[in-house]
Amino acid sequence: MIDINLIRTNKELVKENIRKKFQDSKLPLVDEVEALDKEVRALKVEGDNLRASRNTLSSQIGTLMKEKKLDEANKIKEQVKKNNERISEIEKETTALDEKIKKTMMTIPNIIDDSVPIGKDDSENVEIERFGEPKVPNFEIPYHADILNSFSALDKESAGRTSGNGFYYLIGDGARLVSAMLSYARDFMIDKGFTYCIPPFMIRGDVVNGVMSFAEMDAMMYKIEGEDLYLIGTSEHSMIGKFKGQIIDEKQLPITMTSYSPCFRKEVGAHGIEERGIYRVHQFEKQEMIVLCKPEESMDWYNKMWSFSVELFRSLNIPVRTLECCSGDLADLKVKSCDIEAWSPRQQKYFEVCSCSTLGDAQARRLGIRAKGEKGTYFLHTLNNTVLASTRALIALLENNLQEDGSVLIPKPLQMYMGGKEVIKPTKK
Repeated sequence: MIDINLIRTNKELVKENIRKKFQDSKLPLVDEVEALDKEVRALKVEGDNLRASRNTLSSQIGTLMKEKKLDEANKIKEQVKKNNERISEIEKETTALDEKIKKTMMTIPNIIDDSVPIGKDDSENVEIERFGEPKVPNFEIPYHADILNSFSALDKESAGRTSGNGFYYLIGDGARLVSAMLSYARDFMIDKGFTYCIPPFMIRGDVVNGVMSFAEMDAMMYKIEGEDLYLIGTSEHSMIGKFKGQIIDEKQLPITMTSYSPCFRKEVGAHGIEERGIYRVHQFEKQEMIVLCKPEESMDWYNKMWSFSVELFRSLNIPVRTLECCSGDLADLKVKSCDIEAWSPRQQKYFEVCSCSTLGDAQARRLGIRAKGEKGTYFLHTLNNTVLASTRALIALLENNLQEDGSVLIPKPLQMYMGGKEVIKPTKK
């Protein structure tokens, strides 16, 4: 949510930002907020004047009563009563208008950074840099589900019976490899100075509304029937929500945390749920990183955070590239975002494994997260980035470490988490 002062002082900037995001249907919302805000401010001025008048009249009543001028005192009492009734009406009108302004403001997109490329959708995202040489071996690489099946490591048929499409059982070395990657990702971030946390896996509706747009919520999150609780789609939501309504001593900044959680997603949309594999599923596990910092430090942290993901994937022998998200591909709360994509030698193209974003003070405004320093209080900037998402990272690792005989080499950083095991060999052909 942007600062309403932007609409008061530079509404054309807000409108131009909407145009850059190709959301012209939202342009009238800016004028609507401006008109509502003027109405609220006029009501508040009227209310302040009535309160001042009431105070003056109230002091007169006592004097008139002492002078036994009862008729004049009663007339003033009647005026005070009318003032009170109008003040009560103004307070109700102001509350209703403030709520309408807030609801509308939450649909107006955040101001994007000047460096964000302008484009309509993800087809116009821009490659920034490649890390590691993308190789295609001289033997055929099977589909990742077939690689896992060769280890007797994947069972989607049973998951279909217990849970339906979009779920899976990982078994044996497949399950162990995922646990190894998550443990490595956890320790990797701890070594970077981040504090480890296991957060709640359900959050209330006011936290959901604080961390994401309504459209994202409808497409992603499962609601618990009969309760004000949602299953998290990513742990950044409960991690940012941890600081809801807090005023943080500036000396504690930056706050850097890394969290583990299962993630639950509806995956509503044209892409659908993957039938055979585990690329797009309803449930997976993830190691996440978040930062809360001073506004002037957010871009430095943004660049550090995506570089951590690159470093981690390269340590697992996985070539990656960074892809700058264009304006039309940015979620409404985001100021700037990039995807880290892993190389798929089977498909001979890159696919998304991480997403790094800075949201400016949008989430902090929605959730009331502020810092207090020598110059007063201010809204913090929040950032998030995937460290490692279990299913997609597993796919990338299998394809890039597969050998011609069907075995998969275990990258050295994972071997200590696999009991010293260096290779996974097929159990069946």
